[in-house]
Amino acid sequence: MNWLPAAIFSLLAFGLWGFFSKLTVQHIDARSALIFQTLGVVITGFATLGMIHFRPATDSRGVALAILTGIAYGLGCLLYFIAAKNGKVTTVVTLTALYPLVTIALSSALLNEVITLRQWSGIVLALVAILLMAI
Repeated sequence: MNWLPAAIFSLLAFGLWGFFSKLTVQHIDARSALIFQTLGVVITGFATLGMIHFRPATDSRGVALAILTGIAYGLGCLLYFIAAKNGKVTTVVTLTALYPLVTIALSSALLNEVITLRQWSGIVLALVAILLMAI
């Protein structure tokens, strides 16, 4: 369970991110918001780099996958900003909260992770909750 505190703080951080995103696009356009958000990510990256004494792991496959992760994240953020600018943030954040379904499907198909009946039940309940929130 040593992963739980990090997951809870991640939930809080992403909750703040979703809220601050809406405030941001009320003042600047989505593309500019992405640029300044990226500056925030760079600041966080440099702080993290300091925590590991400026010696990041350099396995080429890991680095390439991390860059691909960053591209997917950046694209997702840009599209989120556009949606938040044009829609109600309560609906946009609820719909985009379905992203774990993509992760689950890919993990099951490509990493052979098994989804139990209990987990499928949780997925269905999460979908129902998200649909109720979005209406």
